[in-house]
Amino acid sequence: MQIEETLYGLKQAPREWYSSIDSYLLENGFEKCEGEPTVYIKEKNGKILIVVLYVDDVIFTGNDVCLIENFKSVMKEEFEMTDMDLLRYFLGIEVDQNENGIFISQEKYVNEVLGRFNVQECKAAITPIVMGLKLTKEDSSKDFDPSLYKSIVGSLMYLTTTRPDIMFVVSLISRFMERPKEAHCQAAKRILRYVQGTKKFGILYTTSKCLDLVGHTDSDWARSVDDRKITSIYVFHMGSGAISWASKKQSIVALSIAEAEYVAATVVACQVVWMRRMLRSLGQEQAKAIVIFCDNSSAMALSKNSVFHKRTKHIDTRCYYIRELVNNGEIVLQHCRTQEQVADILTKPLHQKSFEFLRKCLGMTDNPTAEIKGEC
Repeated sequence: MQIEETLYGLKQAPREWYSSIDSYLLENGFEKCEGEPTVYIKEKNGKILIVVLYVDDVIFTGNDVCLIENFKSVMKEEFEMTDMDLLRYFLGIEVDQNENGIFISQEKYVNEVLGRFNVQECKAAITPIVMGLKLTKEDSSKDFDPSLYKSIVGSLMYLTTTRPDIMFVVSLISRFMERPKEAHCQAAKRILRYVQGTKKFGILYTTSKCLDLVGHTDSDWARSVDDRKITSIYVFHMGSGAISWASKKQSIVALSIAEAEYVAATVVACQVVWMRRMLRSLGQEQAKAIVIFCDNSSAMALSKNSVFHKRTKHIDTRCYYIRELVNNGEIVLQHCRTQEQVADILTKPLHQKSFEFLRKCLGMTDNPTAEIKGEC
């Protein structure tokens, strides 16, 4: 408590606090996680303790009760911290731990957002975006209040922490914050209406014997009306639910679907390297090559050798990083049918049936007691 009182209110407080607790943990047998400076691991004789820092909040887990209890007592004595028992709520994320697994959601946050924008009683939408919708910066509709639009988009962006089902459309509307139009606002309100009807949804992680990291990669080719730049998408599973996802616009214009898929696969490859390093630090070494599912055969062929050289020699050399990983046996690209491409939900507007199927494949449910089966 003395440290907190001394640092409270100072601009350098976060840095000084982190420096203090970082030094203490390192001096007491913890090792900093490779690739993530706020995660610390202490391992001894097969027993492991994992500690995560966020400013003055500390969450931890492990596989040994004695190790956990000893850590709690030491931290209380050293920093006079309060033991909040099992993790229930952290940074707007609700955590429900029971015999069925671990369920994470943001229902409370959703209610706050809906109340902030006065849409609590709106009619729920079945999908977050209308089929065939294309948004452009040069839309002919009226200008919309930029401050209000940015507030809506910012609130929705934080919701994607546990809601990959809205990742695509939130990423899409975030491109128009500089000069939003009424059409962009209507798309944002559609997301709010969808969220209103699915406020209880989250991701359920159940016990699984298989802890292999598996990824899906996809791309959105030339769908951006303004500049035709591609959007790369990936989703990673480990066990029953998705653990990492992204839908990000890239800085290049692809000349073909194969090139777009190849660039997207390279983005996934970079994420694979980081996640493999993280999992190794956490005691979950991925001994086998990590499988990445892709629905484009040409992109898969490009990842193995320089076929179609005349049509691919213009591709940036940094995109060939994936070829090195494939040749080294660190990742394997496997083909999947488009209907089974989980990353499609982060790629484009979908019909209700396809959307709900892929949402389930992400491990999403509105019932914490439900069992997510491996049919996806």
